[in-house]
Amino acid sequence: MRKTTATPADVARRVGGIPAQPVRKEAGQVMESPIPGGATETGTGSGAGDEVPGVIAGAGPVSAAGERPTVRLRDAGPDEQPRYAPEWLELREPADAAARSMELLDPLRIRLANLPGRGGLAIHDLGCGTGSMGRWLAPRLDGGQHWILHDRDPYLLHFAAVASPRAAADGSRVTVETRRGDVARLTPDALLGASLVTASALLDVLTREEIETLAAACAGAGCPALLTLSVAGRVELSAPDPLDDEIAAAFNDHQRRGGMLGPDAVAVACEAFAAHGATVKVHPSPWRLGPEHVGLTAQWLRGWVGAAVEERPALAERAEAYLAARLAACAAGELHVTVHHSDLLALARPTGGAA
Repeated sequence: MRKTTATPADVARRVGGIPAQPVRKEAGQVMESPIPGGATETGTGSGAGDEVPGVIAGAGPVSAAGERPTVRLRDAGPDEQPRYAPEWLELREPADAAARSMELLDPLRIRLANLPGRGGLAIHDLGCGTGSMGRWLAPRLDGGQHWILHDRDPYLLHFAAVASPRAAADGSRVTVETRRGDVARLTPDALLGASLVTASALLDVLTREEIETLAAACAGAGCPALLTLSVAGRVELSAPDPLDDEIAAAFNDHQRRGGMLGPDAVAVACEAFAAHGATVKVHPSPWRLGPEHVGLTAQWLRGWVGAAVEERPALAERAEAYLAARLAACAAGELHVTVHHSDLLALARPTGGAA
């Protein structure tokens, strides 16, 4: 692994702070076509999108053949690559932070304050990526916190650890540790002593069985779960286009590939946690993207349309022109997009006799 001139900790102190991932040259590569795998890339298109900056490899909702989510949820070969590039996680972090539901924090704080035998919080962050959930949540909770960061990518784990907050809302100490591996095999024993389980943008890349496993693990440990930013399957764009709904439907079908739940995940998770006696609260957490989010909106558009075309290749020709027009409006600061997500708080029955 080559050394860089700045450590992740150094870069984390700067604006725009996620360094390129060591050994992953593809993380900075661009694609000629605005639609990954689209007509221009194969040389059969009009070239309308040739001047548009390409997609960050691993960014957004599009995934190449054989790719899996960042968190390893199923058995896979040793050469399997993580789905999300750090550059994409950096790009979306401000929008994620603005979108997460503040309304779920008060019931969460009340539950955490009443957990039995409290001596500081032990928080498991599943699929932590670069640690954005910890950076958002830790400063909003009182008391000492120890975060256990789970991810399959060692580089992301390293960055998440060094860029984690060091103080809670009341100034109490925040510490972290990292665990690499398969979070699909969570058991109550694995979460023994957990005060809270968190995740962002995770539920929609799980299968029904995996969500049921997660719900059972949280119930067995008697800990609440805050699971944010799951796709809801609805998108609204300014200046509606007749192709909007067709692309949205194809994208949603793409999200359901391989048994993953995509936009159905929140409903399934509600059922799974409720079946274990948890009280479940759901609140919307939409991205609201405007002229100040041009970079994120452009990357999201390419991923959204690219996934739709991968699912329904017959869309390619129309989607090429559609994407070029949407990207032009985005660059001009004229496009507004609402990407709907949902946040879920599951309050499992605490173990140890607390109400």
